[in-house]
Order: sequence, then structure tokens, then C-alpha cells
Amino acid sequence: MKRLSLFTLLLLIGFCLPLQAQIRWNQRWQDYIDRYKDIAIVEMHKYGIPASITLAQGLLESGAGTSELATKGNNHFGIKSHGWGGRTMRHDDDRRGELFRVYDSPLESYEDHSKFLANRAHYKSLFTLDKTDYKGWAHGLKRAGYATNPKYAYRLIDIIEAYRLYEHDKASPIVRHDPNRDLAVTQGTPINKPDFSQVNVHRILKYNDNFYVVAREGDTYASIGKEMDIRARHLAKFNDREVKAKLKAGEVVWLSKKQKRAPKSRYKKQPYYQVKDGTSFYQVSQMFGIQLKRLKRMNPQLASRDYKVRVGDRVRIY
Repeated sequence: MKRLSLFTLLLLIGFCLPLQAQIRWNQRWQDYIDRYKDIAIVEMHKYGIPASITLAQGLLESGAGTSELATKGNNHFGIKSHGWGGRTMRHDDDRRGELFRVYDSPLESYEDHSKFLANRAHYKSLFTLDKTDYKGWAHGLKRAGYATNPKYAYRLIDIIEAYRLYEHDKASPIVRHDPNRDLAVTQGTPINKPDFSQVNVHRILKYNDNFYVVAREGDTYASIGKEMDIRARHLAKFNDREVKAKLKAGEVVWLSKKQKRAPKSRYKKQPYYQVKDGTSFYQVSQMFGIQLKRLKRMNPQLASRDYKVRVGDRVRIY
């Protein structure tokens, strides 16, 4: 009986060792967590998905951002192309040459992952769970068919516990960006500028269904792009700038393509912004996260002035 018990114990240890080896702490995985934890927290408070689950899935599905889907398609969650109208790429998964979604940036992948879970009926029951119940979420995702690996839930749980990702499930909401109060971008001195000088990575913030960071002294599109895993030329294009353009401390840098107009919920009934001293037309586009060409189309009355605005001018933003 004792021999049988010892054999059983050794057998159990043998099964456990390979799994533990897969999640042994390493700096690359920690760097991934540091890079994307803020966006996971933002998504948690918007959609109700635990930040720990989002981060663990991102780590597992993308190999901490190193998988082919992540490096070539910015797809960090292995989401296939079903019901997708955007770009796609082929990748061998359960079958050879399956189609997967392609994103302009990793942050778009995070946002789409949230929508993917929130908008599908077979994941609906998960949203009745508490945001701190990462074990319930992990097992629920497996039952709902997110992955075919029978150990998928346990792998998520082990990652969460190895890297203490559950601590992010208790994080407070990130303060919302108010263009009229919080940030003066591109020119002048920022008002109430967040102080991120004591951290190594930029804090990712959200406004107008998009993500941005606040530039620090010495930042370039290349340096921010390297940190965020976004090509510098794409980052500059998102911000209607040349890739070699100099960034000023306090300037907003959008991490994905800007929107066509200001947020509907706030500006549909009050669609104008009154220009203040020192504000340029380009600044307005950055403050509200609006594509510069779209902002110009909404304001043809300013074309004769080459879109040079004056104090008191009303610029249509919605």
C-alpha cells in the first residue's frame, strides 16, 4: 500500500512538472505584463473581464507577444476571422491555413478581445461572475470553447498565480481624459499632466475608444513604438505626423488610428469646441482623438484660412 502511494505521488509530480516549467518566471513575460497591464485594467472596468484573465490569455496565446500571429498580425488572442470585415492572415492552428484577424496594433487586439467575449452569447454567463473570480473565468472560458486544450483553464490559473496577476483585478479605474481640462497637447504646457517620470514604461490611457500615452522628455515615435510594439511609421501616421517629427513632453500620442469624430455620448448635442488661446487646429484633432482629414471635412469654413484657427473660433468635432 505504501509502495502504491509512493508511486502515485511520483506519478502526480511527473504530471505537474511540465506545466510548472512552462510558467516559470522570466523577464520577457514580466515585460509583457508591464507593457499591457494598464490596457487590461481599462478593459476590465469597461467590459467586466478580469485584468488577470486578459493578461494571462495574452501571454499564453501570443507567447508574450512572440507568436507569428502577434508579430505579423498584432493578434495576441488567437481570434479567428469569423464575422470579421477587416484584414486577415493565414496560420496553421487546429487546421492548416486557417484565417485569423489582423490588427493595426496590439491595442486594437486587446479591444477586440473584450468585444469578442462581451458580444457572444456563449460567454454571457461569465459576466455574472465577480471580477476577482479568475478561476471561475478560466474554467468558464474552457467550457465555452475558447480553446481546445483540455488543460487551458489550469494553464491560465497557473500563469495568474505565478505572476500575481490577480492583484490587477482590484485596480481602480484609470482617470478619464477630459480634453477641456486635462491635457494641452503639442504646444504649450500640459495642464494637470500625469507624472510618469518614476516608471519605466508609459501608462496607457483611453479616450474616444482609442488608446494613447503622454510623451515624456526625449521620447520619439521610434522609442514609443519600440516600447508598444508598434512600427514608428505607423505610430506617426496614427498621429498625422512625419516619423521624424519631434515630440514634446506632455504631447498625446495615439496608439491606434484616430476616430472620425469626438465621442457621441458627450458631443452629439454639443458638437463644437471653442478655440482657446494657443490652440491649433492640429491640437484640436489630437485632443479629441479625431483624424485630421476628417476634422477638416467637418470644418470647410476654415479652408480659406488654411485651417489656422483663432481664439473664439468654433470647430465642429462631431
